[in-house]
Amino acid sequence: MARQGMVLVYTGEGKGKTTASLGVTLRAIGRGMKVKYFQFIKSPERTYGEQIALRKLGVETVQLGVGFTWTKTPEAHREALAKAWKLVKKELQDDTTDVLVLDELNNALAITRFPIDDVLPLPEVVEAIQNRPNSMHLVITGRSAHPSILALADLVSTIEATKHYYAEQDVQALKGLEF
Repeated sequence: MARQGMVLVYTGEGKGKTTASLGVTLRAIGRGMKVKYFQFIKSPERTYGEQIALRKLGVETVQLGVGFTWTKTPEAHREALAKAWKLVKKELQDDTTDVLVLDELNNALAITRFPIDDVLPLPEVVEAIQNRPNSMHLVITGRSAHPSILALADLVSTIEATKHYYAEQDVQALKGLEF
């Protein structure tokens, strides 16, 4: 009997969405599965702890973005999103991938500071997810998951912030904990 691929969504305002996807990734690697990890917002111009670790484990890891939406021009973000979607759409058809992680896809789909519908069209994203190989597990992370993505999911975990040192102690992002 063929394995049925699941769609797991980690969303919410709390810390731990990417971390949850990394836990799934580690389990899959431990079971000999082929995992690919794509990050929609993070930039290849920076180095991230998860990127370093995943590459050591042999996981294809690609940063597709240009950083936070307020750090670059809308045009730069739109161009990055268009390229990202072109690549990821292809990856969603790869029947040799057991687990595909689309880290921060929810964040990308939730951008409202500039138009994205023409470069990352939600109906196309939904269709590509629905038409992926039956055995492919898909992990999607990021704040503000769109209702269409939630409807496709087999699992949705909403991570809430109860307490966080950013707000409570005015601590900035910490190497090894946030990046």
